[in-house]
Amino acid sequence: MLLLLIEDDRKLARTLAAGLEEEHFLVSVESDGHAGLRALTETPCDVCILDINLPGQDGFAVLKAARQAKVTTPILVLTARDAVPDRIHGLNHGADDYLTKPFVFAELLARLHALLRRGGALHVDVMQRGALQLHLHAREVRVEQQLVALTPKQFSMLELLLRHEGEVVTRAMLLSSVWGYAFDPGTNLVDVHMAQLRRKLEQAGQVDVIRTLRGVGYRVDKIEPA
Repeated sequence: MLLLLIEDDRKLARTLAAGLEEEHFLVSVESDGHAGLRALTETPCDVCILDINLPGQDGFAVLKAARQAKVTTPILVLTARDAVPDRIHGLNHGADDYLTKPFVFAELLARLHALLRRGGALHVDVMQRGALQLHLHAREVRVEQQLVALTPKQFSMLELLLRHEGEVVTRAMLLSSVWGYAFDPGTNLVDVHMAQLRRKLEQAGQVDVIRTLRGVGYRVDKIEPA
């Protein structure tokens, strides 16, 4: 399940992302209101966690603009602002749930699952491209029913690429979604893991699945019907 986390506290964002990834969420992190709204409107995701006190554009403005743009993603507001008028304001402007800080992670997780059950997640359990299958709940990749052993990071990279099949996935998107970086740390993490992922897919007979667009990013092309 793809979760968008819009939170400017980097320490909290890293902690939350790590915990959510343990629960099999693929987490994309944005740290300001403008970038968060852009991600909400441009990248389909299953659920969003939104802070209110954000730089650039506060969470209430992000929430209102997203709903005006017909974004239907379930949004859970997570904030230290616990006054009743703030709760009412958030819910009236399109929040699906409202949880105040400090919070218990187990409760946050339960509320997320409730939103997904209520709204109907955008994900399916199996994503398929030709003979290539991603079993999301089991976190397994198979080609013609043969298991391909991927690391958790490699699985998350491939999942993100297939979710954006036919679209460009930038290095920044991979760093944000797979590693939780809200900035480019200047490492070759993406390059190393992408090379390993490609090699494993090629060994399983899936040659040239992932295309490199130099200076832009990566893409998995859609298979055109015969």
